[in-house]
Amino acid sequence: MTLIGSTRRHLLLLAGSGEAREIAAALSGVRDWSVTASLLFPERSTGPLPVPTRLGRFGGEDGMARFLTSERVDAVLDATHPFASQITAQSARVCARLALPFAQVLRPAWTPGTGDRWTEVANEAAVAAFLRPGQRVFTTTGRATLDQLVSRSPARFFVRQLEPRDATDGYRNVRYVTGQGPFSVEEELDTLRDLKIDVLVCKNSGGAPSHTKLDAARKLGLPVILVARPPQPDVLRLETVSAALDWVEGL
Repeated sequence: MTLIGSTRRHLLLLAGSGEAREIAAALSGVRDWSVTASLLFPERSTGPLPVPTRLGRFGGEDGMARFLTSERVDAVLDATHPFASQITAQSARVCARLALPFAQVLRPAWTPGTGDRWTEVANEAAVAAFLRPGQRVFTTTGRATLDQLVSRSPARFFVRQLEPRDATDGYRNVRYVTGQGPFSVEEELDTLRDLKIDVLVCKNSGGAPSHTKLDAARKLGLPVILVARPPQPDVLRLETVSAALDWVEGL
């Protein structure tokens, strides 16, 4: 947090992506900036961020505005997940209202290459139309949208999650698979083969670390159904960590 009388400026880093972790590490020792990261939930797979971190929601736009004002935040850098469009849009509006610099770090979306068999859909509910009864589907789309994905589908779903979970929430066509990435292509190949997967379903998150499942699907000739990213607000967009650091340095 910014100290009274300090000449250091205060950056709020909206975290939740691998890029956010890299940015936090790069800025943790910068003399001119005090950095506070914000996460909705604690990081379960990679541990604490290397900067002071707040957890939880802000309480809507007014709550966020109060936080930015009370903590004397000078700029906001959004490095949340590409599918966290609501917090991005909210933050952009609040920063415009308070005349604070704001930028979004958004890695490029994945695009198909030679040998890929991809179908892109608007959301998880649209996936069912492309599945047949009894198909074995491996999915990494998360639990928040699981009902949309599986409730009307005749397929069998193998849902990857970070922590062991015995319950299936009443879904007869769901089995949970525990695993913590990043995974190599060989590891993904083993998973898809062992589970006898017919179709891969994932979000178009972009980035190299999680592309390995797509590489594995290509090697096995499996079809992939990609959930498209939600619409993004019209804001200053930075595609890389280095571009984000340059932006902070230029403020």
